[in-house]
Amino acid sequence: MRTIGNLLWLILGGIWLALGYLLGGLVMCVTIIGIPFGIQAFKMAGLVLWPFGRTVVARPDAGGVAEVIFNVIWLVLVGWGIFVAHIVSGLVLCLTIIGIPFGIQSFKLSVLALWPFGREIVEVP
Repeated sequence: MRTIGNLLWLILGGIWLALGYLLGGLVMCVTIIGIPFGIQAFKMAGLVLWPFGRTVVARPDAGGVAEVIFNVIWLVLVGWGIFVAHIVSGLVLCLTIIGIPFGIQSFKLSVLALWPFGREIVEVP
């Protein structure tokens, strides 16, 4: 069932979302300061390509001042816009029964878009 959901997600918009995150990541990687932010965009692109069967969790070894500073910078510059876009699309997708699984995936992406540093993507057993 996960494979079918992932294929439908990929065909119906996941590929375009992933390309957008990849392009954003490449733009962020132009400067040395932007490289950590570009890596987070690449992480989101990977989740957008194949979201079913994976989840976002906080890393157990995460923490520290640098992580908080990077998350705040991310939140102020790009995170809030991506977060709101994923929440709105998730709500719209949840209006139909067929769209509910895709809406849930959009909500999962919103969590990563809001506070990406210190999070990792893991397979769901």
